[in-house]
Amino acid sequence: MLYSGVSWGATGYEVEVVDREGRRVAPPARFGADRVDDMIGFLRETGRAHADPAMATVVDSTNGVLDGRMMAAGLEMYRADPPALPERPVFGSVPAGALARAAARDLSALARLERTSGTQTGREDVLLADIAASADRTAALTGAGRCLGHGDRSRREVALTFDDGPLPPYTGQVMDVLERYGVPATFFCVGINVEAGSQEVARMREQGHTVANHTWSHPFLPELTRPQLAAQIDRTSEAVAGASGGAAPTLFRPPYGSRTPQVLDWLEEMDPTVVLWDVEPDDWSMPGADVIARTVLAGTRPGSIILLHDGGGDRSQTVGALAPIIEGLLADDYTFVSVEDMTTAPEGVAAC
Repeated sequence: MLYSGVSWGATGYEVEVVDREGRRVAPPARFGADRVDDMIGFLRETGRAHADPAMATVVDSTNGVLDGRMMAAGLEMYRADPPALPERPVFGSVPAGALARAAARDLSALARLERTSGTQTGREDVLLADIAASADRTAALTGAGRCLGHGDRSRREVALTFDDGPLPPYTGQVMDVLERYGVPATFFCVGINVEAGSQEVARMREQGHTVANHTWSHPFLPELTRPQLAAQIDRTSEAVAGASGGAAPTLFRPPYGSRTPQVLDWLEEMDPTVVLWDVEPDDWSMPGADVIARTVLAGTRPGSIILLHDGGGDRSQTVGALAPIIEGLLADDYTFVSVEDMTTAPEGVAAC
């Protein structure tokens, strides 16, 4: 059996493939963030060349932007957690070879990812417990105007937000629909994708959308050190500012909504406004455009922040749901605003 590891860094991804004894079967290969399809092709070809089409491919818990696309392509994906790995650098994941060899040593010690749970597979309860334990700290930040889960419930305003991009062609298609209706949105961008999608980020600014920060690699925040969290946020802010020609983002959304009291303390020191949400149709799971639209329309209330995705995988269903969502909310007398417009609202209880 073959095992492959996929690491990330400042310029993209590295792949290393090893055999059962942990020996390389090919030189490590590097791919820019705009060449994920080529990377998938490389892994599939390597597996076929060695008569192992069911190769196990491993990422670590700091890499949450690849699993959906790779599983959709038929790859078996696993997550290696810190106890099975060497120490991570401040910026970047552990080396690809270390990920691959962790699987070769003991694949059963890793979490096999499922499309319905993504990189959170097997620790959904941990995520929910961390969020519950953070309730008091979240409420305190909300009261101080530093955290927002929804806007003013007395105003028929809603905010559309999109996570994980930019990802061609879906980000552009989302903006096409928004432009047709004259609707603003807030895009929480992943830094590694910003490097490859600078034209989309520039268009966001040109159309009057808000460009916000969603970390560099979509990590599980409770497993980061403070310097690692700061590097994720700072490098993404620099990339967004450079791509858009505007100021660095002031809004930040934690991947998965993950947080602990300590993470929230660090975020308060770093000064972004934390943005959560109160309407989530799980469009990333691709339940169908009709289901996405119905879920949003049924769950929206005055002040709602709606979580959708323009990156992380095939987002054609999200694109297909967007016009019915906009038309339905307009027919119900809602006005669309950016999250920035909500941050001065006097009332708001963070929800996730």
